[in-house]
Amino acid sequence: MISPLHESTLLSIGPVPVSGSMLTSVGITLVLGIGSLIIGRSFRPEPGKLQAILEVIVTTILEQIEEVTRKDGRPYLPLIGTLFLFLLVANSLPLVPGLLPPTERLETVMALGLVVFVSVYFFGIRRHGLWQYLKHFFQPTPLLFPIHVLSELTRTFSLMMRLFGNIMSHGLILGVIVSVAGLLVPIPIILFGLLTGVVQAYIFTILATVYIAAAVEDHPKSQGHDSKESVRP
Repeated sequence: MISPLHESTLLSIGPVPVSGSMLTSVGITLVLGIGSLIIGRSFRPEPGKLQAILEVIVTTILEQIEEVTRKDGRPYLPLIGTLFLFLLVANSLPLVPGLLPPTERLETVMALGLVVFVSVYFFGIRRHGLWQYLKHFFQPTPLLFPIHVLSELTRTFSLMMRLFGNIMSHGLILGVIVSVAGLLVPIPIILFGLLTGVVQAYIFTILATVYIAAAVEDHPKSQGHDSKESVRP
């Protein structure tokens, strides 16, 4: 029996094997990138229907970012917006015959988790500086350094495994139902999977925003001094 984690190689570029999920991910990236360039050049001061819809989507994502971070969300909009749109399209691919969501493959969610992990450090260091950001790993005592590091790793692992587990399990259930009941019966399951994909895209991007918000949060310079002031009569 072939493991659901196994995916055959379609071709090789030198020593690099290329799988179907990798090609699908590249295809989604190209479609979103080229589509954004084409649509962006067609924007006008007086928006048409398509431009108005896109502006509502961008504004909604920006408001969600600012609600979580309590800061100007524009520096984080390109990353969070791209993550959400990529996941939304990727998780909706079962609606297209012959295509499977790349997010049901472990290597895809690992890449997405790595993007979030690196982005948290990037925004944190850019906000506070290298030393000030890394110093929080040793607070309130250097003995907690291993706990802080483990926390950073486990939350990223749980982020990607939540997405992987939900999307992969739906694909397995749908495959079993199709093999037993035929093609027409699973239509409600497909629609439910589409809803699940939208929810998982939202959860993934919101959690990524929460992690970035924690990294750029302003911390008091001297917590001990503040606590003494608070108890002084």
